[in-house]
Amino acid sequence: MQSNTTAPARVGPPPEHTTAGAAVQLVRVHHRLGEVEVLGGIDLAVAHGETVALVGPSGCGKSTLLELVCGLQAPSAGRVDTEPAALLPQRDALLPWADALDNAALPLRLQGAGRGEARGTAAPLLAELGLEGFERARPHELSGGMRQRVAVARALLTGRGLLCLDEPFSALDAITRADTHRWLAGVLAAEPRTVLLVTHDVEEALVLADRVCVLSHRPARIVTELPIPGTRPRDPAADELVALRRAALEALRGC
Repeated sequence: MQSNTTAPARVGPPPEHTTAGAAVQLVRVHHRLGEVEVLGGIDLAVAHGETVALVGPSGCGKSTLLELVCGLQAPSAGRVDTEPAALLPQRDALLPWADALDNAALPLRLQGAGRGEARGTAAPLLAELGLEGFERARPHELSGGMRQRVAVARALLTGRGLLCLDEPFSALDAITRADTHRWLAGVLAAEPRTVLLVTHDVEEALVLADRVCVLSHRPARIVTELPIPGTRPRDPAADELVALRRAALEALRGC
């Protein structure tokens, strides 16, 4: 995979934006699934172009929160205001009958582009993600990490101004994950998007995000917010990040 992020390929149409205010605004958001209270009053504002990471105990409602932001569920109480979002779920949800290039290019086809045009736009992005030579492979012929990279490309090619990423790099090995972090940081520097990133990896959150929000056990609330200095992607060994990692882990243990 290429690790040079100085000039990433353009990955889609210009991002859409709301006319005013934050890209994401959650006000006293509660949510129940049957008898289970999942979210217990979430207040969160995310500025345009900001990357916010959500970390918390397994099953605390992080993925549910992303689904509310993307409009896939409605909150039981409270208000959710967002700009149009693209969701990258934990499972890649690739079309099994389509090859990698057609899967990545799907948003462009849905926007009216012809197949050749869409594939031509998507191909450089797959190459940057280390998938050159696998454009014609079907999902079952790809490793889990390769499938997830196709899904990342598809989310970026929607052109949406808000990306909701649910554990997007969990299937990648350590070296590929670090390269993907650098590549994504380059894309966001060249074409700013607003990003909500759910991850169990505190270090990943500190490397990629501008701010980390620590959620409690169900019903989830934001118990700590940690602003992160410096330019993305950051060196996880930097003294400031080591201290922030310790603070985030202490907050998680206190949940």
